[in-house]
Amino acid sequence: MKKIFSFVLFLILNNQIFAKEVWVSVGSDLVSKSEKNFKSAFRENQNFGDITILKIEEEFLPFLSKFAHQDFHRCGGFIYHDSKEDALKLVTDLESQDFAKKFSFVDYQISHQDMVNPMIESVDALRIAANIRTMAAFQNRYYTAPTGVQSQAWVKATWEKLAAGRSDATVSYFKHPNWSQPSVILKIQGKSNEIIVVGGHADSISGYFGGAAARAPGADDNASGISSITEIIRILMEHSYQPEKTLMFMAYSAEEVGLRGSKEIATQMKSQNAPVIGVMQFDMTNFKGSDNSIVLMTDYTNEAQNNFVGKLIDTYVKVKWGQDKCGYACSDHASWHMNGYPASMPFEAQMSEMNHQIHTPNDTISHSGDNADHASKFARLGLSYIIELDQ
Repeated sequence: MKKIFSFVLFLILNNQIFAKEVWVSVGSDLVSKSEKNFKSAFRENQNFGDITILKIEEEFLPFLSKFAHQDFHRCGGFIYHDSKEDALKLVTDLESQDFAKKFSFVDYQISHQDMVNPMIESVDALRIAANIRTMAAFQNRYYTAPTGVQSQAWVKATWEKLAAGRSDATVSYFKHPNWSQPSVILKIQGKSNEIIVVGGHADSISGYFGGAAARAPGADDNASGISSITEIIRILMEHSYQPEKTLMFMAYSAEEVGLRGSKEIATQMKSQNAPVIGVMQFDMTNFKGSDNSIVLMTDYTNEAQNNFVGKLIDTYVKVKWGQDKCGYACSDHASWHMNGYPASMPFEAQMSEMNHQIHTPNDTISHSGDNADHASKFARLGLSYIIELDQ
């Protein structure tokens, strides 16, 4: 197997197979370390401090993803761009925006324990675990695979069932023109058009070649995040919660190949001047690898909102938490941050102690004790985030 892999990699790097070249932006630290082995795959690159934009062959992306995971412990690790101009614009926009000042009007008070406490007591780890197992049962949820489309149909049907009977709730596909797997969005219209987003990616990938045939259960990465979100939705609906602001729950497509689904959604919402006041990203919630039960990522996130989330953990979840950095484009929160929206990413562990079975056929719920006790903490956090930010 190693000989076959080495031969195919040799052909890719020497331009013997595959021809389509694409642009991506990555962390410069990843480029520096990967150049030794993959320099010939970089057709063009430009460095902008912490970020480098690369022109590479599209079929090399699974190798880049695997390298980002194995050597840098990043779920994602790069952003796909339609053109060099798009990549350059992202770098320019990121350097020019002052995120903290832009959202200084958000009220980060905690004062609705009477509403939050009954809901967080309803969180059911058994339901979360059942949904994780259902999603992990698909051969994979790869963004171009038939099972990637089928798994999103399951998410959509599940959310529709939970929202049945609510005239203020709609579930729809966000279709992406260049690949088959759609994203799924549940919208609960509030009295205000201000928007709170809670999302996570629903696709999965396995191995260097990924693809439609690979076995990629993705139980932790990221059936756990989608199942935590699904539990949040269930509880809000069962408690007949009527939001003040508009709530949007999202199951993103194609995160594992460059944050492509969330990037298209966040970019479109920015073009429409959508008043998104807060975004929470759930990407891997069910592997307790650290003494800190919840770890807040401090890079490519909003400091003021992170401080608020830390207070929510202390008030409602009551577990030990910490902080860490996950690097450039490590998950979908970066798509929102780079479009000027305040985002936070509470993670399952310190990055060095995360679940190292992800992106393999071994990413099953058995590596989380065959239960969803850890993911239930994130469901409680998500509920408290929504209600306190909404009121």
